[in-house]
Amino acid sequence: MTERSNDSARPRVLITRPGERGLPLARAIAALGAEVEILEVMRQERLAETPQERAVWLNFDQFHKVVVVSPYAASCLVEAVEHYWPQLPLGIEFYAVGAATAEVLHHAWGVKTRIPPPELENTSEALLTLSALQRLDEQRILLVAGEGGRLLLGDTLAQRGARVERLALYRRVLMEPRGVPGECLVTGKYAALVVSSGEILEHLAGWCKKTALNQPLIVSSRRLATLAERLGFVDCHVADGATPAALAIAVARVCDLKGVDHDDLEKG
Repeated sequence: MTERSNDSARPRVLITRPGERGLPLARAIAALGAEVEILEVMRQERLAETPQERAVWLNFDQFHKVVVVSPYAASCLVEAVEHYWPQLPLGIEFYAVGAATAEVLHHAWGVKTRIPPPELENTSEALLTLSALQRLDEQRILLVAGEGGRLLLGDTLAQRGARVERLALYRRVLMEPRGVPGECLVTGKYAALVVSSGEILEHLAGWCKKTALNQPLIVSSRRLATLAERLGFVDCHVADGATPAALAIAVARVCDLKGVDHDDLEKG
């Protein structure tokens, strides 16, 4: 049964995307007629610059390729590089795990950024299928990420012959679910929960009781769906990507929101 909010007939949807990046997703879902609650369970903090990081920026023009794993990593990269390089060095190829990350780089620098093929999900595995990342004999690659996270990208690029330098520019801090959104999560009083991070998904699972585990969960990739099933979530739905439009369309389907123009959402 679709859970409605107490003061309206609109289905309540919990979203978990941290920081300012959650706002476009909230707007996209609210435009469908749902009531959106932002579940703040993670914040991202820029790390202090280290001597290793400073050395990377001073030699930024020596890298053949730069691979960026998240929009926040891209924002940190842009800020740091512009501090040391008033003009972006030429000849560097940029890669991103998803379209939102590529958009940050394009907006700042106007650079072409390669992303996974459109027929595949926005994942590290999909990015690694690109032909330009198959044979990397002695190429210097900068991998820009946060603390922790998956090692697949760096390990695979190194196995393919690259000299990989991984730079952690920020940390992710998990927080206890609080307020009305937190209460909704614990009690399962929502129509859908939207998650696009494995770390957040694992964190939330520890707070979900049986009712919540049986409520609809919308994730952005099959990898997350597999993780969700292992964590005990029963009703999992995979969106066609991690963009606000893709996640909003999945919400519309799960919550049976009528009159939604999917083409307009995709244009947005």
